[in-house]
Amino acid sequence: MSVANLCHRLQPQVSARTAAGFAEVLRRLGGPLQVAVAGRIKSGKSTLVNALIGRRVAPTDVGECTRLVTRFQYGTVDRVEIVFNDGRKQVLPFSADGMIPAELGIDIDQVSHIEAYLTNAVLQGMTVIDTPGLGSLDAASVSRTEQLLGAAKHRKPDDEEEDEEGSDELDDTSRNAVAGAEAVLYVVTQGVRADDQQALAAFTAATASREAGPVNAIAVLNKADTIAPESVEGSGGDVWKAATLLSEKQAATLKPRIADVLPVIGLIAESAESGGFSSPDAEALRQLAEMDDDILETMLISADIFTSWECDVAAGTRLRLLEKLDLFGVRYAVETIRKEPEITAGSLRRKLLDASGLEAVRQRLSIVFAARADGIKAAAALASVTALAHASGDPAERQRVHDAIEVLLAKPEAHQLRLLEALTLVASGAVDMPEDLSEEVLRVGSNADIGAQLGKPGAPRAELAAHALERAGWWRSFASFGATPAQSRVAHVVHRAYFLIWQQIRDPQA
Repeated sequence: MSVANLCHRLQPQVSARTAAGFAEVLRRLGGPLQVAVAGRIKSGKSTLVNALIGRRVAPTDVGECTRLVTRFQYGTVDRVEIVFNDGRKQVLPFSADGMIPAELGIDIDQVSHIEAYLTNAVLQGMTVIDTPGLGSLDAASVSRTEQLLGAAKHRKPDDEEEDEEGSDELDDTSRNAVAGAEAVLYVVTQGVRADDQQALAAFTAATASREAGPVNAIAVLNKADTIAPESVEGSGGDVWKAATLLSEKQAATLKPRIADVLPVIGLIAESAESGGFSSPDAEALRQLAEMDDDILETMLISADIFTSWECDVAAGTRLRLLEKLDLFGVRYAVETIRKEPEITAGSLRRKLLDASGLEAVRQRLSIVFAARADGIKAAAALASVTALAHASGDPAERQRVHDAIEVLLAKPEAHQLRLLEALTLVASGAVDMPEDLSEEVLRVGSNADIGAQLGKPGAPRAELAAHALERAGWWRSFASFGATPAQSRVAHVVHRAYFLIWQQIRDPQA
């Protein structure tokens, strides 16, 4: 509310253009947190979007729609609108299966983006932005995604080109349409590539010049079921163990741009959560579970063998199972049925959902994004306010806004913004800190849970209080003796954070 009050107070004191920008900032502050789902082409972004929403509405097959930015937000009536570059809007009917049509029947070069309004409880707290993939063969699709992420690619010389093309030309209308994205859920598969790093590093354009970091970015390792466990040392032949270990390696590669990397099987999550898994599917799996072990093992070697083998379960039914669960999901479901022969279709669906890893992703989204959505939005709003003032060209207006922000940040209730700012400075490397202190700043600023902030999850309150007070004193000393001026600024913020944590532990009602 303090940032909103600042905008209201400044509007009469600035130019009409800057005031209009402040009005847009206020509109975004009043809405849900906007999370962009981004990643390389064919990484399973749209499938994951459907799983998160709990409804199969985003097209997952390659088509015109998958080359456009689509915003999924809450509405009292389900509807889809095409937004054109010139601002015109056209209502788009859902396809027969309840999804956004993959083919729009219009010149998509004239389309800015798609707005989907759904009566969906998840979207009341979070607007989800589905993006085309980086690395697409379609330069226009690359451009739309790079507009959102600010990921202007540096083209390689022709003799260094790989299997993809890119474009440095960016579409301003598309940028404006999605400029409110305040956080990113980044989707990777088995290998982290250079442009994955580049996209995260350039997320500033989508977050009002705030870089991607552990406060506003997490990643998921999608298609975890396709990882060959023998390729990951220490997996013991277990696919999920291999995916977990690989996620940890990728997290080390992508940090500090992201809070974490979590494994997930988007296809199983989508099928189990969006109503795609049905009683006939469960019955077909039950028939497969009754087959001879050797025959079933042979069938599960590959998709071709699974669908072409002669057995009592129709080939079309097996193809449908593959489309919903893939071989890993089929195997998991069969093993579950054999362990629990009386399991119902509903219970089997819940078991599949548990096996997909989606719940862990949702919990992390809640911890990283939802629990501090107001802070993330406020920090992005302040960055927008600063950018608008600088763009005005009026030195007096710029100084007036700067002074107002400094007054706001000096208030105790604005400390979370100070902490987010300090974390961003450390995560981006703008303030150089020793590695152990950087990790401590990231931990304190990236977590909403006090135990996690203090690096002592599950510790008793007395121990947490003593540790918070001890670290508060240490950071105060560091700020005064031995820190550079830039480090001292961060240290004072961290000292204050620890002191407030200590107060909260002692008096939770304060």
